[in-house]
Amino acid sequence: MLDFPAPPDRHPAQIAPAETPGLRGLLTIAVTFVVVAGLYLGRSVLIPFTLAVLLSFLLAPLVNLLRRGHLGRVPSVLLAMLLALAVILALGGLIGTQVAGLAEDVPRYVFTIQQKVDTVQQALLSRMAAFTSSLVRQPAHSDVTAKPGAAPAGTSPAGTRPGAAPSAGAQTPIAVEVHQPDQTVVQVLQRIVTPVVEPLSTTFIVFIVAVFILLQREDLRDRMIRLFGSSDLHRTTVAMNDAARRLSRYLLTQLVVNTAFGAIIATGLAVIGIPSPVIWGVLAALLRFVPYIGAPLAAVMPLALAAAVDPGWSRLLWTAALYLVVEPLMAQVVEPLLYGHSTGLSPFAVVLAATFWTWLWGPIGLILSTPLTLCLVVLGRHVARLEFLDVLLGDQPALTPVESFYQRILAGDPDEAHDQAEVLLKQRPLASYYDEVALEGLRLAVIDAERGVLTAAQLERIKLCIQSLIEDLDDHEDRQPPPGAAEAAATIPSRAEPAHAEPAQAEPARAELARAELDVPGPPAPDGPAPGGRDLGPAWRGATPVLCIAGRGMLDEAVSTMLAQLLDKQGLATRVVPYPATARAAIGTLDVGGVALVCISYLDLSGSPSHLRYLLRRLRRRLPPDVPVLVGLWPAGEAILQDERMRAAVGADYYTSSLHEAVQACLDVARKASVGEPPPPMAAAAIH
Repeated sequence: MLDFPAPPDRHPAQIAPAETPGLRGLLTIAVTFVVVAGLYLGRSVLIPFTLAVLLSFLLAPLVNLLRRGHLGRVPSVLLAMLLALAVILALGGLIGTQVAGLAEDVPRYVFTIQQKVDTVQQALLSRMAAFTSSLVRQPAHSDVTAKPGAAPAGTSPAGTRPGAAPSAGAQTPIAVEVHQPDQTVVQVLQRIVTPVVEPLSTTFIVFIVAVFILLQREDLRDRMIRLFGSSDLHRTTVAMNDAARRLSRYLLTQLVVNTAFGAIIATGLAVIGIPSPVIWGVLAALLRFVPYIGAPLAAVMPLALAAAVDPGWSRLLWTAALYLVVEPLMAQVVEPLLYGHSTGLSPFAVVLAATFWTWLWGPIGLILSTPLTLCLVVLGRHVARLEFLDVLLGDQPALTPVESFYQRILAGDPDEAHDQAEVLLKQRPLASYYDEVALEGLRLAVIDAERGVLTAAQLERIKLCIQSLIEDLDDHEDRQPPPGAAEAAATIPSRAEPAHAEPAQAEPARAELARAELDVPGPPAPDGPAPGGRDLGPAWRGATPVLCIAGRGMLDEAVSTMLAQLLDKQGLATRVVPYPATARAAIGTLDVGGVALVCISYLDLSGSPSHLRYLLRRLRRRLPPDVPVLVGLWPAGEAILQDERMRAAVGADYYTSSLHEAVQACLDVARKASVGEPPPPMAAAAIH
C-alpha cells in the first residue's frame, strides 16, 4: 500500500466572527483628526514650507544641470533661485501694470454688462408676455356693474382725496449723517503696507527654505531614511525615489504644458481684443494645475470681461471657442504624448483632493491639491498602514482581474464578466484567459464554498454565469492577437502590489497572475495546422473522439466545458460528461463508442486522490485498451504532478496543469495517431 503525502492545510469550513473595534482603530481615527486639525491651524507655516519643497523639486533638475557645468553646489543653487525670482518678479510687475490699467475701465465694463443684462431681461419678458397673451383669451367687451355702497372710481377710501397733503401736525424725520474720524498716518501706512508685506514675507520664506533644501538634499534624505526606514533601506529608498520621480516628472511636465497653455490663451485673448491678456494667461497657467476643473475656472473671468468689452456677442463667442479648443488639445493630445494618460490619481481623488485642500488652505490649497495628494498615494503604496490611501485615491484598479472576475460571477452578472473578457482577449488567446483569469476565479469560489460562505443558490448562480460566459466566448479564436490589436486595446485592469507586501504573504492567485497584470501575453495558443479531415487517424474520425469527463468538484464541469471548447476550436470534436455518469452504478451505460482520448478535469484535487484512482480503474474496464487518458489538475495540482509516486498510483497516461498544456497534449496525441506513431511510455508522457 502506497503512502500518499499528507493533505495540505484546508481552509476552515466556518466563518470567523467579526472583530470588534480595538484600541488601534480608535487611535488611528484620533491621529487622523489631530493631523487634519494641525494642517488647518498651522497653515500659515505649512503653506510656505510646502511651496518651498515643491519649488525645490521643480528647480532640482536645473541645479543638477548647472552643477554638471562645473559651477559648484552653492553657485548653482543661488543662480537657479535668482532665475526663478527674476521670472516671478517680471510676471508680478507685468500683472500689476495690467491690473492698474484694467481698474480704470471697470465702471465702463459694469455699465456694458448691465446694458446686456437689461437687454436679455427685456427680451425674455417680452417673449413670456407674448406667450402668456396667446394662451389667455381677453373678452372684447366687459360689463361692469357697480355694487351698492362701492366707492366711485378715482376716489380713495375713508373720504380722503387723492394727492392730499399730510396734516400739519405730522412730524418730519431728521437726517442723520455719520462721519468717520480722520485716519492717522500710521493707519494709512498700515492699510497700504499690510497687503504688500504679507505676500512678500511669504515669498521670502519660500525662497530661503528652498535654498536650504537644495543645499542640504543629501543630508535631509539621510535624516528621512533614519527617521522612517533605517531598518529597511531598500524599501525606504524605493519609496523616496518613487516619490521624487513622480513629483519631479509631474511638476516639470505640468509646468511646461501649463506655461504653453497660458501663453496660447494670452496670445489668443490679445488677438480677440480682451484687455489685460497677460493676467488671464497667468491665471490659466496656475489654475490648470488643478485637473478637470482648473481650465473652466480660468475661463470665467475672461468670458465675463469679453461680455463687458464688446456691446455685441462676437468677442464672447470667440473667447469661449478659444478655451474649448485649446484645453481639449492640451489634455487629449499634448499631455498623453509627454507623460501618459494619468498622473497616478483617480478622477474622484482629484475632485476630492481639490475640495479638501481648498477647505484647509484656501486658493493655495486648490493649486497644491494634486501634488500633495500624489505624495499621499506614493506613501500608501509603500507604507502598510497607509495602504488605504492608495486604494481610495490611486488610479490603479482596486481588484485584480481574478478578483474582478469572481466578483462579477458571484453577483450573477455574466455581461460584465463578458466585457472584462473582451478587453483581456485583445491581448492574449482564449486559453490564456481561461488559465490566468477564469480558473483562478473559480478556485476562489471553491475556497469560499469550503469555508461555508456560499449558499447552494449562489453556487448555482455561479454555474449558470460560467456557462453563459463560455457560450458568449465561443466566437473568439484561440490564437495570439496581432500586435496592432494589442496596442489599440485598453490597458488590462490591474493593481500594483504594494512594496511592503512580502511574496510569501501575497495571495496565490495574485502571484500566479504576475504576467497577466503586467500586460505580458501568456503562452501562445497552438498555431499548427488543426488536425482534421484526412490528417486524422481512423480512431479520430468519429463524431466525438475526445471525451471530457468532469471531476466530482462543484465547478469541474465548467472546466471540462472550457477544455471542450478549446479543443473544438482546434478541430477535435468533443463531448462533455458529468461526474455522475461515471459513478459505479452508471459507468456501464457510458457511451464510449468512437472515443480516442479521455480528458478528466479537476479544479481542486488535494490530499489522497483515491476517487481519481478508482475512476480511472472504472474507465479502463470500460474503454478499449489503446485509448489514452489525460488528467488535468488546474492549477493547484502542480505539487501532485511533481510527485512520481502519485502519478504512478493514479495511473493516467498524461498529466497537465493548465488548459493550454491540455490542448497541446491532445493535439500531440492526435498527430501521432495520424502518422501511426506509437504513444510514448506513461512516465515520459507526463507534461509539466
